[in-house]
Amino acid sequence: MRGVVSTALEPFLAEANKTISEAKKNGVPFTPEAVRQGINALAVYLPQGPALDFVADRVLCASGRDIAVRVYCPTVDEPLPVVIHYHGGGHMCGSVELYDPICRKVSALGHCIVIAVEYRLAPEHPYPAGIDDCEYVLAHYLDCLAGLNHNGAIYIMGDSGGGAICTTLSMRSQSDSQLKIDKQILIYPSVDYCGEHESLRENGSGFLLERSKIDWYFEQYFQGFSDVKAASPLHGKITAALPDTLIFTAGCDPLRDEGIAYAEALREAGCQVQHHQFDDMIHAYMLLDSMVSEQCDQTYQMIAEFIQR
Repeated sequence: MRGVVSTALEPFLAEANKTISEAKKNGVPFTPEAVRQGINALAVYLPQGPALDFVADRVLCASGRDIAVRVYCPTVDEPLPVVIHYHGGGHMCGSVELYDPICRKVSALGHCIVIAVEYRLAPEHPYPAGIDDCEYVLAHYLDCLAGLNHNGAIYIMGDSGGGAICTTLSMRSQSDSQLKIDKQILIYPSVDYCGEHESLRENGSGFLLERSKIDWYFEQYFQGFSDVKAASPLHGKITAALPDTLIFTAGCDPLRDEGIAYAEALREAGCQVQHHQFDDMIHAYMLLDSMVSEQCDQTYQMIAEFIQR
């Protein structure tokens, strides 16, 4: 069923849909530069995050490449759980800098250390380069924590494409003892690259994230890789060994149904799952905090409770 959007988002969507319509009419193609500028423009809707005791940019040296991370900690005086954050952006855009306010809020409210990962992006670095970076940080996260106290609990968190990364790493963790994950936090995750869910048709236009852009994202991401079903966590190995999961979906999101299907698959496998849907929200609502602060605050509160539980 096509979603009914919050009135708080209607003026923003009207302007966005006008821009999208004009671009289609004039035959303006998608480009990496344009989509990156588009998501970065959403920064104006993100209030500045809270001050923390410790924020530092660090680098992990992987084989032949450096992986930049930003580490957040609300207090250096006590051992805290660690949350590794993988930003969204369709595997093509987004950054640690854009998501800085979100990571600060998660660290402060969840009373946890957050490690935000600047993984490689398509089309310059197609699948699975970004996942390889994220997996390396997960396997070597202790190297990021010099001078900080931690309690041994390790969680992962991501929205949209970042959710795809989380669920891929969780899937791999079932057979790789190097990948320890106690919990995963997923916000409107992309978990199925096959494009068969009804919400893609129902909500694929008019709600900011367009079906045509999703298809284009995946074309850039999967250059030279044809078995997208094998890359889809929803179609992968799902057992009770997967971590406890908190998942958020949005009623007006093209990705809504695959997120719901993933939550149901985890439950059927015997995993602990907490699922919440904001029926009148759109994809990327967490980047629109100043417009929908009530829903964002509720999301942060549930994340904090899940981390602290």
